[in-house]
Amino acid sequence: MKGVRHLSDSGITRLPDSYVLPAHDRPAAGGLVASTGRVKLPVIDLATLHDPSRRAAALETLDAACRSYGFFQYRSIHILQVVNHGVDGDVIGGMLDVARRFFELPLAERARYMSSDVRAAVRYGTSFNQAKDAVLCWRDFLKLVCHEPLQEAWPQEPADLRDVASTFAAATHGLFMEIMEAALQALHLGGGGNGGILEELAVGSSHMMTINCYPACPQPELTLGMPPHSDYGLFSLVLQDHVEGLQVMHDARWLTVDPIPGSFVVNVGDHLEIYSNGRYKSVLHRVRVNSTRPRISVASFHSLPAERVVGPATELLVAGGEPPRYMDTDFATFLAYLASADGKDKTFLQSRMLQQPL
Repeated sequence: MKGVRHLSDSGITRLPDSYVLPAHDRPAAGGLVASTGRVKLPVIDLATLHDPSRRAAALETLDAACRSYGFFQYRSIHILQVVNHGVDGDVIGGMLDVARRFFELPLAERARYMSSDVRAAVRYGTSFNQAKDAVLCWRDFLKLVCHEPLQEAWPQEPADLRDVASTFAAATHGLFMEIMEAALQALHLGGGGNGGILEELAVGSSHMMTINCYPACPQPELTLGMPPHSDYGLFSLVLQDHVEGLQVMHDARWLTVDPIPGSFVVNVGDHLEIYSNGRYKSVLHRVRVNSTRPRISVASFHSLPAERVVGPATELLVAGGEPPRYMDTDFATFLAYLASADGKDKTFLQSRMLQQPL
């Protein structure tokens, strides 16, 4: 499994059969307007969350985005001006630059980290779930678990990768905590320093970063960079370069997200759908590829520690008198599911449902 960067660099003009999707799974299949539908996601400005006179309105915008789209854009320039946690242009540009240079390394250097073990702390791989994919995806990736002791195992080339990626990881964790606090307040679940899940996250959390490379593809109409799926965790923060490709499912249509320079795309994960008992939705998304321009993205996945069991919030079940709509789950259950299934669509979350969500 040498990956798609190797195939693209070799100059192939025809997609290998192992990457050709069945007709009903191809990008424009099923009558969905995949090539022309576009969306400008709701934009959440951190500056408004820190302004007492505008915070209530910002929380309403965030709450509506999480309930309807499950996605929103987060302008990083306002993060720098208000929070000063380091996600400035140099950090963002440096992360995208070092990501490109990693995938430009000789295959032998990248292959040192190749593994099909989904539990590996540092893993170079290809496709989506390469051990289970019936058809491969047009993607190579580098997965990095972001806890400090494990950063010593990160690749040593490019020489600045560890420093750049660790700075970026710290900044995205700070941003995640800001977003999580706001989401809990919008859900009336005791955010804002009142203990509970936010206090747990301040003590310990899980944080994984996946650096994605989608090379130019000779026949992009026959394949995908990532299949339809939702993300495991509370929130995912995605930094993307200027090349479009991310699509979200909304009202039974695939809509292309317009990249906003200097912003993060933030989406609700399965954990937050479970914790909110279905109020907030993790949303199907996928990645399309093109024939002329490579694309780089960096996804940061944030949640509670791996050993922590997650279920619907007690406040909703007791004070709100709601029945639980999901079974409790933990990371071990998710990994076991990935080892036995491909993990596409929202199949894992559906396996945890007790009844239909709100």
